Amino acid sequence: MSDILLDIRGLTTAFAAHTRAGGAIAKAVDTVSLTVRQGETLAVVGESGCGKTVLALSVLGLIPDPPGRVIHGQALYRGRDLAAMSEAELESVRGNHIAMIFQEPMTSLNPVFRVGEQIAEGFRLHKKASRAEAMERAVEMLHLVGIPNPGERARSYPFELSGGMRQRVVIAMALVCDPELLLADEPTTALDVTIQAQILDLMRELQERRGSGILLITHDLGVVAETAHSVAVMYAGQVVEQAPVAELYAGPRHPYTQGLLASVPRLGQRRILAPIPGMVPGIFTLPHGCRFRPRCAQAFERCEACPPLYEIGPGHTARCWLHKDSPLAETAHCEGMA
Repeated sequence: MSDILLDIRGLTTAFAAHTRAGGAIAKAVDTVSLTVRQGETLAVVGESGCGKTVLALSVLGLIPDPPGRVIHGQALYRGRDLAAMSEAELESVRGNHIAMIFQEPMTSLNPVFRVGEQIAEGFRLHKKASRAEAMERAVEMLHLVGIPNPGERARSYPFELSGGMRQRVVIAMALVCDPELLLADEPTTALDVTIQAQILDLMRELQERRGSGILLITHDLGVVAETAHSVAVMYAGQVVEQAPVAELYAGPRHPYTQGLLASVPRLGQRRILAPIPGMVPGIFTLPHGCRFRPRCAQAFERCEACPPLYEIGPGHTARCWLHKDSPLAETAHCEGMA
């Protein structure tokens, strides 16, 4: 049996907008291809607005339609196309085999139900457990994610908890059924360093015990270095570089990746940080050609056409004309490609 859990092939998610000038369609995720294997953590990094969260929501069929929908490509879970599943089939997969840690705990939790009941609901549904068994499991999960007095906190409502505690409740909801594939969207952003380490250890324990795969979305490059096996860098809806963690940190080849790493402070080094000038473009105002061109210090004339992915080494690709001497046999579609 293949060890590939998630195989994303050319996934494209578009959103429609209606303006005075008429309708417009823009791609928030543009022909993204990624693979997550058993026991592997693939980190997806990039600035806010690069399409990371939309990618994860697209995999689970959670893009609201309208205004958005997947218009091309596939997301295969153990060879089965998630987009082709019925809603009933998807409900049996979500939270059970594939779970997601959402970025915003206040929009992920129902304000009128106690947090213990919300954690227990998925366990009762997918594991056919009794109410008492499910509540016992919920209290256990609250303890595992570092919430003190878990039995008492299970009877609390979301508004009675701090932001960090709500984030831990969302993590407990995602892990309660021991999912085989975990989509973690900024899982440790609202947590202090001690609890962050505890949550990362819990995710590693799940991975070691069940061989789970993790798609980790994060801005924290330190967390990536510590936990991930490989990294995909996204910019303006596209993957612009992908490589094993050690190789990418040692030798980033795309100017955007180089800019991200140059803007991170390093322990023991006294140097001026170099932020990337400008901002990520909106999906309805994407530049022609290379999408990073307006912010790139290395841009030249050919960057006015969209570059394909180029192979730098085994498992290392970059979407940049600077590496045109070793193109991949198959290049990603892009309007205006030369």
